[in-house]
Amino acid sequence: MYLTVKSGLLLAICCVASIAMVGCLFELGSGVPDLGQTNTIIILAASIPTSVVSFILAVKDARANLEK
Repeated sequence: MYLTVKSGLLLAICCVASIAMVGCLFELGSGVPDLGQTNTIIILAASIPTSVVSFILAVKDARANLEK
């Protein structure tokens, strides 16, 4: 089986970070973010690389376990 605990956890992190990213985009688009513009931009800036890196690592882990 190619889904391991590690790849599942990484995919969960990717999902949470992606949801945070979309939420921040909607908040910034509304003009008045609930957490303030600075905090929302910080969350957005942190969630973009987190979602990309965790997805790439999850795919790498799944591919590594697929070949076993």
